Amino acid sequence: MIPTRKMRDRQELLRTIARFPGRRVLVVGDLMLDQYVRGTVGRISPEAPVPVVRVTGETHIPGGAGNVVNNLASLGAAVSVVGVIGEDEAGRRLTEHFRGKGVDVEGVCVDVERQTTQKCRVIAERQQVVRFDRETVGPMTHATETRLLASLDEEMSRAEAVILSDYGKGVIGPKLLARAISEARRRGIPVTVDPKPEHFRRYRGISCVTPNTAEAWACMRREPKPGQDALVALGHEILRTLKSRSVLITRGAEGMSLFEAHGKVSHIPTVAREVFDVSGAGDTVISTFTLALAAGAPLLRAAKLSNHAAGIVVGKLGTAVTDTEELSEAVR
Repeated sequence: MIPTRKMRDRQELLRTIARFPGRRVLVVGDLMLDQYVRGTVGRISPEAPVPVVRVTGETHIPGGAGNVVNNLASLGAAVSVVGVIGEDEAGRRLTEHFRGKGVDVEGVCVDVERQTTQKCRVIAERQQVVRFDRETVGPMTHATETRLLASLDEEMSRAEAVILSDYGKGVIGPKLLARAISEARRRGIPVTVDPKPEHFRRYRGISCVTPNTAEAWACMRREPKPGQDALVALGHEILRTLKSRSVLITRGAEGMSLFEAHGKVSHIPTVAREVFDVSGAGDTVISTFTLALAAGAPLLRAAKLSNHAAGIVVGKLGTAVTDTEELSEAVR
């Protein structure tokens, strides 16, 4: 029996997944700790018209660039990270979590003048009641930036791919960004960016940028327009602006669209069966996509794998990850 094109495509996807373990991926960006306080509501406070939440549980998981690290580690990559934490409990929780996953945290710098970004969500009866943040936002000091650049140089010497996870907290400054892109291009390894619209034009020369539809319009400072033709024009404009190798726009229920520098456009339909929570799905996309590139996959195959991975995590409650076994099963 001669394999059909669909069968061959599936076999190629599975072969790429089999090459995931041990691929060295560097994550550079804004590390955060997500705290979830869960409970029940039985009454309204007599002090103010707010619900009284009786706490039944509490969890802490990495957020921001840390969620990208989590996704990569779950998929078997050899992950290293460059970022900044404060000298505080949240920072210690993050590094302890990463070490437990086998992540190289030698590139994480401690800045005593900054707080580790922490987002605490209070959830009652599956409804978020309030969120409060602790963070320091703004450019790094010269001393911290110097340490970050030294860490970047050291970690990039061993990396097979680089992910820049920019949440606008201050780690992805102009010097570090320029150094990461130029060094990745010099070494011939892929460098991908989860973008912040305010910093968009700094990303010139990257391998791929992975905005969702709203971010893509915001990055180009355009009012959103309906229809696929408008999206295609937008994707090509981003390619020209950034002089990038590719653009991957995630489109929620409509899947994703991949734009390649030579002009090819591929629209990939969603494979999600049920959508419970889209939290962190963008991190799953860039993690899987970049890891696939590190494993030698062409752009379209990497995008298809990231689409399968996103389809898995949106079917789970909360910020979730997938692994190679689950991903392989989804592909089959």
